[in-house]
Amino acid sequence: MLLPVILCGGSGTRLWPLSRETYPKQFLALNGRGVSLLQDTARRLDGLTASIPKAAPVVVCNEDHRFLVAQQLQETGVKAAHLVLEPVGRNTAPALTLAALVSSPGAVLLAMPADHVVGNAAGLNEAVEAAWPLACSGAMVTFGVFATRPETGYGYIQKAHPIEGSCAYAIQSFAEKPSLELAQTYVASGNYLWNSGLFMVRVDQWLKAMAALQPAMLQACRAAMEGASRDLDFIRPHGESFSACPADSIDYAVMEHLPGETTLGIPVRVVPLDTDWTDLGSWEALWEVLPRDAAGNAHTGQTLAVDTHDSLLFSQTCLVATVGVDNLVVVQTPDAVLVADKRRPQDVRKIVSELRTRERLLVSNHRKVHRPWGWYDPIDCGERFQVKRIVVNPGAQLSLQMHHHRAEHWIVVTGTAEVTKGDNTFLLAENQSTFIPLGCVHRLGNPGKVPLEIIEVQSGSYLGEDDIVRIEPGNGG
Repeated sequence: MLLPVILCGGSGTRLWPLSRETYPKQFLALNGRGVSLLQDTARRLDGLTASIPKAAPVVVCNEDHRFLVAQQLQETGVKAAHLVLEPVGRNTAPALTLAALVSSPGAVLLAMPADHVVGNAAGLNEAVEAAWPLACSGAMVTFGVFATRPETGYGYIQKAHPIEGSCAYAIQSFAEKPSLELAQTYVASGNYLWNSGLFMVRVDQWLKAMAALQPAMLQACRAAMEGASRDLDFIRPHGESFSACPADSIDYAVMEHLPGETTLGIPVRVVPLDTDWTDLGSWEALWEVLPRDAAGNAHTGQTLAVDTHDSLLFSQTCLVATVGVDNLVVVQTPDAVLVADKRRPQDVRKIVSELRTRERLLVSNHRKVHRPWGWYDPIDCGERFQVKRIVVNPGAQLSLQMHHHRAEHWIVVTGTAEVTKGDNTFLLAENQSTFIPLGCVHRLGNPGKVPLEIIEVQSGSYLGEDDIVRIEPGNGG
């Protein structure tokens, strides 16, 4: 049985300000297909041959993102997925180990990062089908992309001899993000492939490798799963046990130790991946995958480029215009603007690091805040007032609550609102409104089948989010 494992952790700091900790890049529609990177990854194997039995995926993600993951999988028609919720991030090797520990020993894991763009899913499926018999026989298989340029942001795989009867190669060595000069040497040799970060391995072989190479990591993961709790499709590893786990990637923890290793009896193989592939880890990488005009500019949103070349212009709420510039990245969100040299894609993380040092919420939160029940966007504020746009998902409701310092006025824009105010519960239709006095117990819900949108006007002496006394919890719909 093939078990897709979607690795959905990470915060995507190099795509700030679009990617934030509470809503990172894997949940954004950045590939030009109108679906998020996670959704695209979840449907990537739909064309796999019926001769390979495939199970519902396991998604390993941050516990804080559980409702985002569940909602996006539901929207794209992926059913019966199991969500393993990491209490803290520990990189990809522990994440894959958690997935292995909830799987049967004979299953074949296919680890797929949720933030990659694959231009031709058929090419990926062909590579998976070629790797299937190798993984079933006990090999650990990775997938290498033909290197078309000297890329310093990717890892490389050095091929060894071809494997008889397959399109795979043995692996001579792994090389992490090289200098430009070394990358040019790799590409010129024709003997190196980009490391795609995709791995296929049988569960028992992965656990065998972990026991030999990373015993402390495996022990911590086992303890976390032994103390795990389950809630519907959510699997919650024990937090204290998993926090004690060392952090490392699949490459560093396991793969780089295996070439030339004979005592474990786990051969390592690379299958060439003949498809457009991008690790969407920077603004330059996004520029590469988006359509570009005759001057080499990629545009998203309201943009205007005059005498501008080879630039990425990205706008969410207003016009972004440039004149007489080249090789720029200009990204506008409702609460931040980034202007950067496109040729320095890795340095955006320095801004995030500086903001984190200054304890700025811009690192973690967008202005638009997502919740299990929907989202809200503070669209205006001033002394003693704040205006929010609130959208509640069908069937969802907020917590039963009250406020000590503010009153609220709700106006329904679209949909139907179910309002609890004190001892009364009633419905509001479009263009109707209600007033929630200070100190009044209240709840907002959406009993309909379409999203409910309201405008909330708050007034009072203090308008912080911590002025909420929750009496009963809400739900995510």
